[in-house]
Amino acid sequence: MTDVRFAHRRLVLGRGRHRVVVRVRRAAATAAVTVVVLILGVTALALGDYPVAPAEVVGSFTGRTDGLARTAVLEWRLPRAASAIAFGAALGVAGAVFQTFTRNPLASPDVIGLASGAYTGMILTLIAGGGWAMLTLGSLAGGLAAAVAILMLASRDGLQGFRFIVVGIGVSAMLSALNTWLLLRAELETALFAAAWGAGSLNGVTAATGWPATAVVLVLLAAVPLVSRGLRQLDLGADAARASGVAVSRIRWAAIGLAVALVSVTTAVAGPISFVALAAPQIARRLAGTAEIPIAASAATGAAVLVASDIVAQHVIPLTVPVGVVTVVIGGGYLIWLLAHEIRKTA
Repeated sequence: MTDVRFAHRRLVLGRGRHRVVVRVRRAAATAAVTVVVLILGVTALALGDYPVAPAEVVGSFTGRTDGLARTAVLEWRLPRAASAIAFGAALGVAGAVFQTFTRNPLASPDVIGLASGAYTGMILTLIAGGGWAMLTLGSLAGGLAAAVAILMLASRDGLQGFRFIVVGIGVSAMLSALNTWLLLRAELETALFAAAWGAGSLNGVTAATGWPATAVVLVLLAAVPLVSRGLRQLDLGADAARASGVAVSRIRWAAIGLAVALVSVTTAVAGPISFVALAAPQIARRLAGTAEIPIAASAATGAAVLVASDIVAQHVIPLTVPVGVVTVVIGGGYLIWLLAHEIRKTA
């Protein structure tokens, strides 16, 4: 049975234990942003030195388009566009996880040092020599090591969101200094490659790296619903979560592991892309009109932000720049607005 509660803007499907509550505005916002992602994806596939009409882009997937247009869409541009969507969703979810359990809108992997840790692991693996799989493992190890260090330093007398962020900023600064030293000590070719990667770029994404990374990200995103209920309870506070039967430590570590893995896979292929994880969850929360951060809407918003930024980086700016440069400009402006908003709210 379906019961619509307009006062709470909820759609209740079924009864009893089989009841499913769908918040109308959240579902509508997620669907709308998903449509925007699809439109941006088609735009990314259509633009380039050899422009393709949107109808031909769609025809490339249905078999109605062939020749050079099909090659340009499916072989040249699709790996990058699909990777941008997957990586944006991964960063959006990772940011939502950290902002939920710290209960602070400033918590994101790039701010608290996890992206820097993943980048450190990638640089060390790159200096030692290794393919994409080894770079991914190195990034994952670096991100997990940074997460463990931050949690150990911030967990004295209980984990507090503000302390977690401050400790993370300090760890991020130290890791950034270490990364700079490693680049100065590395061979010139390796240092140039890693430095360009450090800006956050999709320019080097190919089918050989983009499709495996996208597959890994999709598997990790499929595991997020396993911890999403616990995260919603953690958003009320650790004590309230324990009272409702949530294993706080287990959920927290599982969520951190998933978030670090999502960031690490993205970093291994595209480098540390800044501010998407910071901005996407808060934008999604405001679009959905909820007090908590919606995971699905955060994924869709992160994908939209990264794909739009990549389009700007490739086709709007006269010189092709790394996508991380565009996200820094967008995210920097958002961060200034967020800090001003928080100050006004506190005052």
